[in-house]
Amino acid sequence: MEKFNSSITYDRHLWEADVQGSKAYSRGLERAGLLTKAEMDQILHGLDKVAEEWAQGTFKLNPNDEDIHTANERRLKELIGETAGKLHTGRSRNDQVVTDLRLWMRQNCSMLSALLCELIRTMVDRAEAERDVLFPGYTHLQRAQPIRWSHWILSHAVALTRDSERLLEVRKRINVLPLGSGAIAGNPLGVDRELLRAELDFGAITLNSMDATSERDFVAEFLFWASLCMTHLSRMAEDLILYGTKEFSFVQLSDAYSTGSSLMPQKKNPDSLELIRSKAGRVFGRCAGLLMTLKGLPSTYNKDLQEDKEAVFEVSDTMSAVLQVATGVISTLQIHRENMGRALSPDMLATDLAYYLVRKGMPFRQAHEASGKAVFMAETKGVALNQLSLQELQTISPLFSGDVSHVWDYGHSVEQYEALGGTARSSVDWQIGQLRALLRAQQTESPPHASPK
Repeated sequence: MEKFNSSITYDRHLWEADVQGSKAYSRGLERAGLLTKAEMDQILHGLDKVAEEWAQGTFKLNPNDEDIHTANERRLKELIGETAGKLHTGRSRNDQVVTDLRLWMRQNCSMLSALLCELIRTMVDRAEAERDVLFPGYTHLQRAQPIRWSHWILSHAVALTRDSERLLEVRKRINVLPLGSGAIAGNPLGVDRELLRAELDFGAITLNSMDATSERDFVAEFLFWASLCMTHLSRMAEDLILYGTKEFSFVQLSDAYSTGSSLMPQKKNPDSLELIRSKAGRVFGRCAGLLMTLKGLPSTYNKDLQEDKEAVFEVSDTMSAVLQVATGVISTLQIHRENMGRALSPDMLATDLAYYLVRKGMPFRQAHEASGKAVFMAETKGVALNQLSLQELQTISPLFSGDVSHVWDYGHSVEQYEALGGTARSSVDWQIGQLRALLRAQQTESPPHASPK
């Protein structure tokens, strides 16, 4: 039962946050007159020693150390004696553990935010450098319309900027102090929670002690953020896996992010992308698992909540690895622009043919029908759409004239989509500018979080 009940094997990750929270709480106790200045200084000095041992890897766990809180308090008592017993006055592990977790997650969110912004920046840089490369855009995995390669990159970068914004929102809700809530009813000894908030640099304090010790909304939100971010990364990985096959041959992964086959020498496997795709399932599972844990809990704290930390630690490690690998893949990816160009075909310009007629004054529904007739005629004759003669096109509509030849130019095709958000050069430049501005704004909004006192 002791082994089953113990969480020290994983919540040892919280050692630094636990020390930070305890130091702040000792100052709160001193302000409330529950510790003398000398006792507080003794505790602070002892906690510095505890932190030093953890940092140097010399902290020795005992078999009776159930969790990080009991381990640190036990070691503090060994270092400074009975005064250590005063540190827990009015404090419960219920408010202590959730404070530690919020401190750890706040710092971790800053790290993940920086990694995500670096990935987006890498994608935007690549999009800017390769703006003139054209290749097929797909719907239903069928060739649809010509687009810029940069437009594809930016489509995934834009999705990731929403993830970046969401992460900052999650961090705001993480940055709320529960310390001083006690086990359930609050703190009866005059501890100033605003002092604790300032000491630990939190943005606000929790409103209700019962809710403070039991809610894990911020954990669920973080796990959902990770799940949605992994959805976007997995979809991008899937595209690149397809584009890297011999059937497409649009891109080639760097050797650093791919492997060879143990049996077939000719193969180059996109293991980095396949692992990104598979890690999504692990993250989704952790999110669903926590929600199942939370859904039937009675008020307030229950030991079920111990399950939150492993989910957070695992998902944080996964997201850190995935974001770094994805950045490496994008920055080292080789594109085959000739193959991209060869994959463009005149049938992808059927919509452009309809737009040509629209510009001549024909209603779109009629233009769409006329373009469909041209496609059918070309298929019946066994020729490409652009090989139909002007006379043949004029049997469909007299509005066709010599300038229809401009329709068959792929560069002309992409340039007509000048509306903001489209694939024209001017629009792609606008998107790049917008994303760079978003990155600058988020960097201003999200500086590295100040270390608590």
